[in-house]
Amino acid sequence: MSAAPDVQRATLLLDAKCELGEGATWCAQSGRLYWTDIEGAQLRRYDPATGRSESFGMPERLATFALCANPRYVLVGLASHLAFFDLESGTTQRIVDVEADLNTRLNDGRCDRQGRFVFGTKDESGTLQRVAGFYRLNRDLSLERLPLPAPAISNSIAFSPDGATMYYCDSPTREIRACDYRADGSIANDRVFTRLTDAHGLPDGSSVDSEGGLWNAQWGGARVVRYGPDGVETERVEVPATQPTCVALGGSALGQAGGKAALDTLYITSAYAELDAAARAADAFAGGVFVATLARLGVPEPLFQGSPA
Repeated sequence: MSAAPDVQRATLLLDAKCELGEGATWCAQSGRLYWTDIEGAQLRRYDPATGRSESFGMPERLATFALCANPRYVLVGLASHLAFFDLESGTTQRIVDVEADLNTRLNDGRCDRQGRFVFGTKDESGTLQRVAGFYRLNRDLSLERLPLPAPAISNSIAFSPDGATMYYCDSPTREIRACDYRADGSIANDRVFTRLTDAHGLPDGSSVDSEGGLWNAQWGGARVVRYGPDGVETERVEVPATQPTCVALGGSALGQAGGKAALDTLYITSAYAELDAAARAADAFAGGVFVATLARLGVPEPLFQGSPA
């Protein structure tokens, strides 16, 4: 019989009131947390060293993003297209439209260990049609579709510490998948990694720790679950909000903590989207950002290696 998973509880860090907070990403270089309020069309940023919060308005809903090797820029996945956002000027530079012929929008995304941006889309019809896709924006800004099953709602994109395994999901299926992911970008051996066993909850955004464990926020389940590399649950973090959406492992900035980033803090975004008035009243901190201190460490999030023309 397997041991029961360790359980702890997250606490509120910011009552951010995001309608659809998502995309939690820790910047190890600056020691700041980034995330998006998709429906609010805002990129959010928080510095735990100073307590300062900032927001950057976007021309469309901001679905996903990646920090860039050039710290002036953020690669933004807007509802309809990819672009570079200039943090200094507040302007965007369009890169490429995505699925312009479909009723979809961009959704979840992460950089692979080679600095390419892998992301997915979601069906916007409201009927959960499996018409979306998974894509990769390469360093030369070329876009390619990945040979993975078409999802209704792409999520849980993450990469093992060595970059050799990619995780992803189609949220309504309630399973997280894995595939072999080679340095040349080819994909093989697509398979089920784990299935959710709780009565409620869908797999949403994920992040990987230094031991290869996958931390997954579970929408509607008020929890984050860690799965070992074998897909077996080892730990869970209860979240005081019904709809956690994404996680990032962060901590000190590089140059502190003896020159290394102490990535032992779990940051969790959440949402109040789809809650009626009564449910939102009962879910007082829905849309907030939560934290928990872990016994495990994260790995720095890869930076996108492409750059504006």
